[in-house]
Amino acid sequence: MAKYVLVADTSLIYTFRDFPLLDFLPSAPRAAVPGPIYRFLRGKNPGTFPDGQLLHAPYSIRKLEAILLQRHPASEIAVTDINNVGKFVDNDTELIGISTMDPFGIGPLTMSYAALFGGDFYAWVRSEWEELVQKVNRVRKGKKAKLIVGGPGVWEFTVLRDEFERLNIDYAVQGETDDVLNELFDQILSGNVDTKMFKVGYNTFDNNFRMNEVHDEKFLARTSYGAYPPLDKIPTIVHPSTKSMVEIMRGCGVGCDFCEVTLRPLRYYTLDMIRKEVEVNIREGGTHKAWLHSDEFFGYKHGQFFVPNEDALAELMTSVMSIKGVTNSNPTHGRISIPAGYPELMEKLSNIMHAGPRNWIGVQTGLETGSDELARKHMPAKTLPLKIGPDGSWQEIVWKGVQVMTKYYWRPAFTVQVGQEGETDEDNWDTVALINRLSNSYIDGRPFEFTVTPMLNVPLGRIKSRQLNRGMLNPAMLAVYYASYRHLSKMASRDAGDESKGNPATRMAITGVMNLGGFGMMKFIEGVAKKGGVDIEKAKVWGIEHKNHLESMTEVMNA
Repeated sequence: MAKYVLVADTSLIYTFRDFPLLDFLPSAPRAAVPGPIYRFLRGKNPGTFPDGQLLHAPYSIRKLEAILLQRHPASEIAVTDINNVGKFVDNDTELIGISTMDPFGIGPLTMSYAALFGGDFYAWVRSEWEELVQKVNRVRKGKKAKLIVGGPGVWEFTVLRDEFERLNIDYAVQGETDDVLNELFDQILSGNVDTKMFKVGYNTFDNNFRMNEVHDEKFLARTSYGAYPPLDKIPTIVHPSTKSMVEIMRGCGVGCDFCEVTLRPLRYYTLDMIRKEVEVNIREGGTHKAWLHSDEFFGYKHGQFFVPNEDALAELMTSVMSIKGVTNSNPTHGRISIPAGYPELMEKLSNIMHAGPRNWIGVQTGLETGSDELARKHMPAKTLPLKIGPDGSWQEIVWKGVQVMTKYYWRPAFTVQVGQEGETDEDNWDTVALINRLSNSYIDGRPFEFTVTPMLNVPLGRIKSRQLNRGMLNPAMLAVYYASYRHLSKMASRDAGDESKGNPATRMAITGVMNLGGFGMMKFIEGVAKKGGVDIEKAKVWGIEHKNHLESMTEVMNA
């Protein structure tokens, strides 16, 4: 049996058919997505070795495993799932760790669905979390093993503090711990935490993004918020990650005032580190893909004012694509301003990455708004090195970016927000206009390719009171939701067949479910929007009449 057992959050180990946006499905309320459909769309269990250890595990779990292996033999460490955790926990097990993303379903997207569907907090992601922790508690009952949780979802325990006792969780660990994890685990197990290394409590932020420290005996964090693992203390993974994910950098630096990631220092992985992780996935994971994670791909080794380092980006992708066995690759996140301002760079990267009609490069992009005022207020550096005004409006920069991306076979998955501080109805109608313009634009006879997912900024007070309802969404906000899902329905009907994977029967089933689901969701939101006072006909055409202006502006930007 294992001394350390790392258990993967169920919603993070499935591949969801490798279909764009289906990774968001766990955020949907159980009441809205029937169990059989949910389980079909999440796909098959990723599989285990004969002893019950996972073939592929979430990247965060693989990092923890690599850190523990620096000090402990492999026989003392197990990486497993809900179905096999009982095989590894006995009286010798000392610690069980779970890394989680959205344990209680109060993340931005999950809350957006909760408000839209009438306040149902019980999303699939929470259901699977509850089931997982209950199973872990059953197998460790009467044993000494402590239960520790970590990962991006730890902040949710600061909001729902009573969940520690209800779920019998010993500690939540906040922040990056690559260089001190072994010491932290030793101190937890000895019951003697060194307060010079770790604070008992957590870090939180006020509305002005100022950091505050809160004492809480259930939380552990580094003593200084500015202390992060240096690059040479971050280990590379030793076994395959889910969806072949590897890191290329940490931190962002763009400075959007709604994002905590921007406060983390920038650290760029060396090409050797990146290659080692990709090779692990290729060699042991049975994959031909390299999924490159960062919070800002185009910021890799960037220059002053976020001018992209074209040579470094080209060298990075050339190095990855030259690895034996790699046939395709894509980043996780990237800004839209770089494609808008550097089309030659996008063409070069596309050639290196073999982008084409059968190999679209997907990347998640924070669009957030169609409003110049909100863009300037909340994310002024997101447009850099372009500037709103001299280089066009925010809408014109975005339009040009999507035009370039579509031309070179990149497909951005946009997120937009409603409920931002200082937001007006006009700001939201600007977002509707931008979505409609993009949805009705073409390049070389091909429609612009993009998806857009709306999210609601939910105040913490609302989350704590659990008083979510459709009344939180005014008509202008609902218009953004309608425009977004109207476009998603169009995308599903156009691309579902090409993007589906598997045998013909499976592809047909996925295509049918996605087409029906996309249309059904659009009609549902149309009904909600009508009841909420939205002029549907206005929402369908708002902004389209100005498309020619955008096209003429693009000629100016190209000049």
